[in-house]
Amino acid sequence: MSNDGVDLEKRRFLTLATAGVGAVGAGFIAVPFIKSWNPSEKAKAGGAPVEFNLDKVEVGQMVKVKWRGKPVFVVRRDDNTVEALSDHDAELKDAQSTNEAQQPSYVDKVTRSIRPDIAVIVGICTHLGCVPQHKKETEVSWGGGFFCPCHGSRFDLSGRVFNGSPASKNLEIPPYHYLADNEIIIGEDQGEA
Repeated sequence: MSNDGVDLEKRRFLTLATAGVGAVGAGFIAVPFIKSWNPSEKAKAGGAPVEFNLDKVEVGQMVKVKWRGKPVFVVRRDDNTVEALSDHDAELKDAQSTNEAQQPSYVDKVTRSIRPDIAVIVGICTHLGCVPQHKKETEVSWGGGFFCPCHGSRFDLSGRVFNGSPASKNLEIPPYHYLADNEIIIGEDQGEA
């Protein structure tokens, strides 16, 4: 085949120009399509980290905080309560919190917290998802903690499940860290800040 009378430079230019316009057009189509895969602002806010001031929690008190639609229990424990946490290991299903998926690696395995006096625990029973009630040590014979009214599961003040409870796993510890001495952020590890 002969190329007589064909301007190859013009053909090459038109081919490149058409490809360039096509690529730009594809970009204009692809960007909104790909952005539609991102969660909405409402969804982002629903899973956003929550800041909480610990000054609101007195010794022996529990406060509920909402994070990702879940109740999170923030409990301030006194020194006696913290010491008593290791006194009933034989009564617990997982006293050393061996299930790594249930708590961040940076929390202590017994207190299941960064600081021994402050517990941050997702308040959803691991049996069937009910919300346990906070029971002070003076209210019950088993030392206090959390009691699930749905099926009777009991958890200590670290969220560890007692033997004989229908729940098979400890309560979950969410990712969290301290912004200041009396302020935490729930839903974010230290490295994510």
